[in-house]
Amino acid sequence: MARPRKPLLSTDRIVTAARELVDTEGLAAVSTRRLAAELGVSGPSLYNHFRTKDEILEAVADSVSAQVDLSMFEDGRPWRTALRDWAVSYRSALREHPNIVPVLARGPGRRPAALRLADAVYGAMVAAGWPPAQATSIGALMRYFIMGSALGSFAGGFVDDESAYDPADYPHLGQAHLLADRQEKIDERAFETGLAALLDGLEGQFAGVGRAV
Repeated sequence: MARPRKPLLSTDRIVTAARELVDTEGLAAVSTRRLAAELGVSGPSLYNHFRTKDEILEAVADSVSAQVDLSMFEDGRPWRTALRDWAVSYRSALREHPNIVPVLARGPGRRPAALRLADAVYGAMVAAGWPPAQATSIGALMRYFIMGSALGSFAGGFVDDESAYDPADYPHLGQAHLLADRQEKIDERAFETGLAALLDGLEGQFAGVGRAV
């Protein structure tokens, strides 16, 4: 009886295994030796696909960028609606894979999906009537805001021990010990509040752009 064949090693298999490792154990857990063991192959075989660990992490980061919906920039939605819908999709992808955010934060570099993302945002803003320089700034500030919201939880940063917030020292933190239990709701509301404020500000600027033209 023929022995079952192992799946062929491929770039996609390596990236998937590395992404799962990053998700569960963090960036420090990734090494060519560890990945080879996870995939059931010899270490040197990985070098037929990636030269270094950093290249693997770049590919993992790009696989997360590829999960972000960009259709809103192609289907005729107003620029504000498109930016909002994209921000929600982008944050959702990052929340699924928070440990890779530090790699994504370095910028798109040569990563294809990340470059397509940047191209889509910039192109849609210019097409909507934003001057090129401001379109660039919009892409940057949205990235700062979305990635910042995904780097950590504000509410989750407080402990659930009431004694940690002595009113003699912190007179306004009497309810801080309750925040961790409401982490998801608080963080979601903070994101929505910040996004609305950001878009309101941009809309005000855009009215000025129209008058200048």
